[in-house]
Amino acid sequence: MDHIKRALEATILPQLQQNKVILLFGTRRVGKTFLLKQLQSKLDVRVLWLNGEDFEVQELFRKRSEAALRNIIGDSRILMVDEAQAIPEVGKVLKLMIDTNPDLCILATGSSSLDLAGMSGEPLTGRNISHLLFPIAQGELGQSALQAAQHLDERLVYGSYPELFQHADFRQKALYLQELVQSYLLKDILAYSGIRHSDKIFSLLRLIAFQVGSEVSYQELSNRLGISKITVENYLDLLSKVYILFKLPAYSSNQRNEVSRAVKWYFYDNGIRNAVINDFRAPALRNDLGALWENYIIAERIKQQRYAGSLTQWYFWRNYQQQEVDLLEHENGVLRAFEIKYQMPRKIKIPGAFRAAYPNTEIRCIHRDNYLDFVV
Repeated sequence: MDHIKRALEATILPQLQQNKVILLFGTRRVGKTFLLKQLQSKLDVRVLWLNGEDFEVQELFRKRSEAALRNIIGDSRILMVDEAQAIPEVGKVLKLMIDTNPDLCILATGSSSLDLAGMSGEPLTGRNISHLLFPIAQGELGQSALQAAQHLDERLVYGSYPELFQHADFRQKALYLQELVQSYLLKDILAYSGIRHSDKIFSLLRLIAFQVGSEVSYQELSNRLGISKITVENYLDLLSKVYILFKLPAYSSNQRNEVSRAVKWYFYDNGIRNAVINDFRAPALRNDLGALWENYIIAERIKQQRYAGSLTQWYFWRNYQQQEVDLLEHENGVLRAFEIKYQMPRKIKIPGAFRAAYPNTEIRCIHRDNYLDFVV
């Protein structure tokens, strides 16, 4: 992984010159600590590194006086706090540090946006800059078109968590992903207070995994899991806050024939999705290739756009006659439409109702022969 330069490095590096708290979020094992070390190696000022999960560090932060915190910082210009959410009321501590040390910049990491309540809620309003670190994006690999094509099937099946690039054997990749799901990602959810049916979380993830690319009925999920509809919605919200899932809502401009309340759910990483259903077969052997491809393309597009600083919002479109468009992007009043197909179709079939409702919208088909321009 050492040769993979993360896209956020160039974004965060100049921000370290500001009197701000920079928050870096992302799932466990996504490379947050590695990125901090890469940033530290580029700096020519004194950096203090602390691990928030260290009990001694937590004890240091219990003393909230300015003098005590100043003693911790010393003459450091940059404070890096890894896994900062483990420090009680860390948002208040970081606020006091940044307010009383005008030359200081703090870079703190957290494994989920569940940590936001303690890190970037009311205490840090106006004082923080937040970033989300995704699994390795296609654009971060620096591959040629030929290299990307050679490794595409592997990315569709095993995804792109950083440590996977250290495993050449496919069986080792599968074992790593299964361990990642069971021991790290779900742990973030189960450790969160208020979870009453922890055994249902994994069952819910499996149901979502089999419905990637399809609309999800919360009532149907409720019936199948034997839990309330509200609980289903709350669990999906938690799964999105630990960056395992994200949703696409239906797009509507108040056209009478448009579906407006439907939603689809996708995984940020294909490998996690396949680990949940324990299916690591090659794409050519699968009957869910369309879902794999759609999930991969949408997730990679979101990575690319977010790293570029885009304010794009993503949707899908459908009307009551079951006419559908896979992906819509809305940014600055401009709407773009995309059909996502693994194989290049002979002709793009865009619903007539969509063309009539949005005649000025650009429409493209994204397939395996042209996808790199879309995600890099």
